Amino acid sequence: MTTRTTTGNAAPTGTTHRPNTARLLLLAALAGPAFYLSSLLQALTRPGFDIRIHPLSQLASGELGWIQVLSFVIAGLGGLALSAGYRRIRPDGFGRRWAPLLIAGFGLGFILAGLFPMDRQNGFPVGAPEGTVPLSWHAIVHVSAAAVSFLSLAVACILLVVRSVRQRHAAASIGHGVVALVLLLPTSPTESSIQIALTGLVAFTWVTVVAIRLRACA
Repeated sequence: MTTRTTTGNAAPTGTTHRPNTARLLLLAALAGPAFYLSSLLQALTRPGFDIRIHPLSQLASGELGWIQVLSFVIAGLGGLALSAGYRRIRPDGFGRRWAPLLIAGFGLGFILAGLFPMDRQNGFPVGAPEGTVPLSWHAIVHVSAAAVSFLSLAVACILLVVRSVRQRHAAASIGHGVVALVLLLPTSPTESSIQIALTGLVAFTWVTVVAIRLRACA
């Protein structure tokens, strides 16, 4: 276990990092790429799936749906790992309490969204009803959890904008701000599945970048 002296974004003097902090942040960095690699492979190989119609979440339905459920859980655990790593590396300063809590909310929301899948509809998986169907209770949980997940991360990014401005880190301020804006954009009524996929990609790219930067301080 080592003690580091603060320099720029490093931890303050006297702060010690647990030996597994670097491993937690590595998990956080890899969670998003793993989710999107899994989703891409499934989207390309599962019959009937069309990203223009079906959100990536719908891959959690059908016989092979467990793969996407597992992908959601792993991605959510990555959010929780980033929360823990952030709390250890950034124990002081603006947002030190709420930022990791909101990042944890992002991770937990993603896990819940995976455990409660969407309804079978729009012809996917094969044999599902054509067109949309009334929302089931588990689909309502899924949609609500996903919304809370993205909202939590957006608020975390806004807090980090303020933190970065106070520390005069222009690039970080812009990066956090852009991610917050993307997460808060209203959903398109016609291109929602593609927009949600891209929004998630932006969110997990942020998670990966922040985890890598924090890991450099671990």
